[in-house]
Amino acid sequence: MTPWMDRLRSRTAAFAHDLVMVPVAWLLAYWTRFNLERIPADYLATALQVLPVVMALCGVLYWGFGLYRGVWRFASLPDLLRILKAVAATTLATVVVLFVINRSENLPRSVPPLFFLFQLALLAGPRLLYRWLKDHRLSLGSGERVLIVGAGRAGEMLVRDMRRAGARQYEPVAFVDDKLRRHGADIHGVPIRGGTELIPRLAQDLSIDLILLAIPSASAAEMQRLVGLCEATGLPFRTMPQLQNLMDGHVSVNQLRAVSIEDLLGRNPVTLDWDGLRAGLADRVVLVTGAGGSIGSELCRQVVAAAPRRLLMLDNCEYNLYRLEQEFVERHPTLSLGRWLLDVGDRVGVEALFARERPQIVFHAAAYKHVPLLEDQLRAAVRNNVLGTGVVADSARRHRCERFVLISTDKAVNPANVMGATKRAAEVLCQGLAVGSGTRFMTVRFGNVLGSAGSVVPLFQRQIERGGPVTVTDPEVERYFMTIPEACQLIMQAAVIGVGGEIFVLDMGKPVKIQDMAQHMIRLAGREPGRDIEIRYIGMRPGEKRFEELFYHVETLAETQHSKIRIARRESADAEAVAAWRAELERCVERCDTQALAARLREVVPQWQAELETAPSLASEPIHV
Repeated sequence: MTPWMDRLRSRTAAFAHDLVMVPVAWLLAYWTRFNLERIPADYLATALQVLPVVMALCGVLYWGFGLYRGVWRFASLPDLLRILKAVAATTLATVVVLFVINRSENLPRSVPPLFFLFQLALLAGPRLLYRWLKDHRLSLGSGERVLIVGAGRAGEMLVRDMRRAGARQYEPVAFVDDKLRRHGADIHGVPIRGGTELIPRLAQDLSIDLILLAIPSASAAEMQRLVGLCEATGLPFRTMPQLQNLMDGHVSVNQLRAVSIEDLLGRNPVTLDWDGLRAGLADRVVLVTGAGGSIGSELCRQVVAAAPRRLLMLDNCEYNLYRLEQEFVERHPTLSLGRWLLDVGDRVGVEALFARERPQIVFHAAAYKHVPLLEDQLRAAVRNNVLGTGVVADSARRHRCERFVLISTDKAVNPANVMGATKRAAEVLCQGLAVGSGTRFMTVRFGNVLGSAGSVVPLFQRQIERGGPVTVTDPEVERYFMTIPEACQLIMQAAVIGVGGEIFVLDMGKPVKIQDMAQHMIRLAGREPGRDIEIRYIGMRPGEKRFEELFYHVETLAETQHSKIRIARRESADAEAVAAWRAELERCVERCDTQALAARLREVVPQWQAELETAPSLASEPIHV
């Protein structure tokens, strides 16, 4: 049966039900008037004689007041109000029409109000009963017994959706919530038993099968505490997406998902000056280099929200560029989009891009970033991270771009590896180009991002899926982490507020021990560290540091108009000196003279601490942190 026929059948059944209720209400009104005893013959005869007229009036008015627009399954307050209006109108119309027909002969004055009440009860009662039975059928079934953490709006909507779910999958048993004023109350018949500290005890006392975290606004610290309580029960648990990811504010069972490491290490939502961002990016031609990477691709997505005139994507990986292009074609079919398959070191190709497209804002995210891999790939690292940055920056300056933003890293501070040294050299290069330039050159420096390609999170996930061991370099290793969207949003904000020559340092919060991250991820997978999956310490890799830094001691931190962005102030770079060492690095790269290249790079970045590796590492699976 088609949906249209099914809907017509449902409306017809509801209309037939209501018409049947009219004579019941009419005769009940008379019967009640005569104290539930026998109705006098003349009164009964008159009541039956005018009944067809009453039924016709009710039928017309019921339909006219829209009693059949709603669905019984979801009967609610608006439906009840419609019934109330329709019943009042039919009662009034009945009194008026019967007065016209027979001057209200044998119509006791108490019958119309009684008729009103019985109509209301017989029309609204079955609808509400039907909904109640549908909503509570889970409690009569064998669904999983659920403890819900959070008795706010998300928890209430979750219970409602469970009660509507046709699969009878869940049975909400109790809430816990840390707000004292909610304790002892109930939501849709589900009691609020107390605070979240009761989770382990209630899980056992109530024979709970599943714990649901319904606090989409929870901070990372709060999520860590709640996950610890849930892990103590040994039961599976799920959570809602974070508040900023609930696009329409609606909460449903289908949105439940496993708790991720991002929930535990993620941070509070970033507050952005969207007016300022749109003023700085809207109707501009924006170029993102390294667009296919983790940071570059998210930057492209965030830039689109600021309504650029045209978005240009540059990457040297064919597949990444194709995949990103397809995403934007599907999601933003009206977006003016350009994609260039280029190496940033290709001076001729990059110059052709700038000459043709005339980008006004450049986000330079193209870089080699894998620390252990680059330790014996100095030439490639310098060519891409330093000289490639210079190629793009030169074209930006020559074609008078408004802004050039270099994406840097905390590893550029007192670098212990090739990657960090090359990124620090790129920072100095941009500072040198900023001197006397109409283009605003600026650098944004931050730490690791959660879930980026080659980072520790996907590595640990693969190792856990294989049953371990999870490899950590050292128990004391710490890293700064932030989410990719947060990093990209702050990069755009820095680009807008920068005036040129700055090194912006993003607020990374507190560093996280990699050992703790490994333990969290193992527990989130339902395993126990040390018992089910081993954590193996493999020793520090070449080029790795135990602790990362975000700024040099000689740099003075200054606040900006955004609370999560600071400026690392230091002396400006000498433009002539920068030009000289760039030329020397280019000659070393052309000659493939690795020793001379390393010596020259040490002069450029004297803080570079590590010795250059001359052979690749033989470890089977390095850890990238």
